[in-house]
Amino acid sequence: MTCPRWPLCTALVLLGLLGYARAQEHGPPRAVLQFSTTEPPTPVAPPTPAPGDKPLPINLPAALQLAGARPLDIAVASQRIQIDAAQLERAQVLWLPTIYLGVDYYRHDGQIQDVAGNVFGTSKQNLLLGAGPSAVFAITDALFGPLAARQVVQAREAALQAARNDSLLAVAEAYFNVQQARGELAGAEEAAAQATELVRRTEQLAPSLVPALEITRARTELARRRQAVTTARERWQVASADLGRVLRLDPTALLQPLEPPHLQVTLLGLDHTVDDLIPVALTNRPELASQQALVQETLQRLRAERLRPLIPSVLVRGASTNPAGTLAGGLFGGGLNDNLANFSARSDFDVQLLWEWQNLGFGNRARIQERSGEHQLSLLELFRLQDRVAAEVAQAQAQTQSAAARVADAQEEVKEAFQSLRQNLQGLTQTKPAGGNVLLLVVRPQEVVAAIQALAQAYNDYYGAVADYNRSQFRLYRALGYPAQMVLTCPESSNP
Repeated sequence: MTCPRWPLCTALVLLGLLGYARAQEHGPPRAVLQFSTTEPPTPVAPPTPAPGDKPLPINLPAALQLAGARPLDIAVASQRIQIDAAQLERAQVLWLPTIYLGVDYYRHDGQIQDVAGNVFGTSKQNLLLGAGPSAVFAITDALFGPLAARQVVQAREAALQAARNDSLLAVAEAYFNVQQARGELAGAEEAAAQATELVRRTEQLAPSLVPALEITRARTELARRRQAVTTARERWQVASADLGRVLRLDPTALLQPLEPPHLQVTLLGLDHTVDDLIPVALTNRPELASQQALVQETLQRLRAERLRPLIPSVLVRGASTNPAGTLAGGLFGGGLNDNLANFSARSDFDVQLLWEWQNLGFGNRARIQERSGEHQLSLLELFRLQDRVAAEVAQAQAQTQSAAARVADAQEEVKEAFQSLRQNLQGLTQTKPAGGNVLLLVVRPQEVVAAIQALAQAYNDYYGAVADYNRSQFRLYRALGYPAQMVLTCPESSNP
């Protein structure tokens, strides 16, 4: 079987190596844990748990520490390593015989035929107390079995690292989902407070300045803002339950991050291009290392099948019993009828070297074709995984750059929306002449309602952009294949 993509894949690998060399010239991206200390666009009080909640304080480093100790996916991957390590140990001792130790009693009564063909009747018995080796194995399995099993263990070890990286990303995404929900709740509470102030000021205005429908409009907006607060608190509770599930914490507790919701976390800078990052990912990703080990495992099994007809199998068996195959020697005695005597040492064993052509060789050919197909399939899976890794890097890089730009725009949006609301509230109490003795409000309540809605949307945009930026940083970190353990040991700095 041939793969028409091989020339193309070879070219892609060469291009990847060239790109990696280019990345090395500029240096691969260095992971540095940075926490933004900038103030939020407007002063907003962090939300507090509702009465009846069971708050559980937690911070990001603690959550990331638990990501390497609590998730079940890591435990499952560890147990798979233990299973495959045991299979490797079993393959390494295939050369060694099995030892039988025991007693064999044999009794015959009635007709029997001797070697010459004569049939006669007799009664006899014998007893053997001894031991014997038994080894029946193909040398090809003893040679290539450990090589293949060792590759499987390496694949499982790389899969364990991939599970750690995936768990780190899952915890980070769940954590920043909680932070986003808390930020949106803080923004919703601020918008509700402004709507309450609007209702108070509107009700204090003279009826000649404000018709009743304006008061109704303000009260309607206040009801909407209160609903938004309830919905945002629900999102906090849902996100907290999801984070608790990932970390295996108390599902009834409300996880309350100690960091402010506007905190930005930076692991990797934005000064590297996708062309620089993809070769780094193709070098570091543990999923690729795992699949490469599986490719080597299928190659070893293919070699074993090709050499199987040429290399003999070994059979070492004891032959001191009837039937043979267990005990090879010991203390043997017997006699006629019920007599057990004449005990002395005895030893019988059989050693064979056998060349095997299964089904006249056609069975061997079928097994070679089967192993060849498995090897080609593992190669195709490797190529598909390389494509997926490259796509994940490109996606994560695009998300990171987009989120960084959105954060800057969202900060300006919040500042402008807050300034607009403040000016609208001030204008709500100011009047201007409209001719004669008629006075009009400089700003009508419906314009303040629009400003409150714009502020609420600005808060959602801002905290959503911050959470997207933090999540994209961890996605890019995982896409590049950096170990999850390095997050907690990499240098830490702060942005001014």
